[in-house]
Amino acid sequence: MRTGLTRNCEQVNQGSCYLGTRGSFESAAKRFMEKDLDVSVAGRSFMITGASSGIGKAVATAIAKRGGTVHMVCRNKDRAEETRVEIVKETGNKEIYIHILDLTETHKVWEFTEAFKRKFKLLNVLINNASSMLTQRELNTEGLEKNFACNTLGAYILTTGLIPLLEKSADPRVIMVSSGIMLVKKLRLGDLQSERGRFDGTMVYAQHKRQLVVMTEQLAKAHPNIHFSVMHPGWVDTPAVAKAMPDFHQSMKNKLRTPEQGADTVVWLAVSEAAAARPSGRFFQDRKIIPTHLPLAWTHSSLEQKERFMSLLEELGKAFQPH
Repeated sequence: MRTGLTRNCEQVNQGSCYLGTRGSFESAAKRFMEKDLDVSVAGRSFMITGASSGIGKAVATAIAKRGGTVHMVCRNKDRAEETRVEIVKETGNKEIYIHILDLTETHKVWEFTEAFKRKFKLLNVLINNASSMLTQRELNTEGLEKNFACNTLGAYILTTGLIPLLEKSADPRVIMVSSGIMLVKKLRLGDLQSERGRFDGTMVYAQHKRQLVVMTEQLAKAHPNIHFSVMHPGWVDTPAVAKAMPDFHQSMKNKLRTPEQGADTVVWLAVSEAAAARPSGRFFQDRKIIPTHLPLAWTHSSLEQKERFMSLLEELGKAFQPH
């Protein structure tokens, strides 16, 4: 069975889904500079959402190995605690902290952000990795579509809320985990809550990943003291993919990347001097800046549309800000 994602992968790569597979990573890795990741980040603080499994867990482990303080932001307390034990055992780093947060609940994201700033005086790197791909349209307690609340608005509130803390910290960075599937989507302003037409969870996800690219570009312009980046991890074999897209997972399972391969560019963006030397606000895959649109694509948006999108996020965020 060809899923919406499978069909759109074919559009992305002219008839196949090899863009971002295990093979493409192994080919790209031949040009990687080993010294880029041969660093210590002791004394630096990293927040990673969705850190209890998949790419997030792999990123947390890699940073812990290099001595960083890791703040794991997770939804499931039991799984988070299991993951923390595993990371401490593997790395010997005990500076691993768990924060329980459901990013689909907008007011809770606000509350968490404010509480974190009160308790902690340092945050060098924020990694927005968590995402939601519900296949049926569901609303959160505020009446917002849950995928949007987590994937876009949650990332926006968390990032903008933590910017004052990031700006006070040395070499601040923000990394958004997007997806190459966003290449088949144009920024949509008129239906942020996916109320119109048939609800296709994978295409809603693709729209949100396009929104993250636009958000990163615009935040980089507004906050030049912070290095922003957004990236495609490739097609990765994670529990979330297996659950949300079983047909895609089954058909591609022998070509999917490992979580560690998917995490590689996130880690590189988070810790390396080479990444910080690249322009802020760009889209990366396999440690390289890549275009945010396919050749001759119809997916471009005007600056006015991008700025309007950011204004809509600001308005929505403020509407659900606790007082």
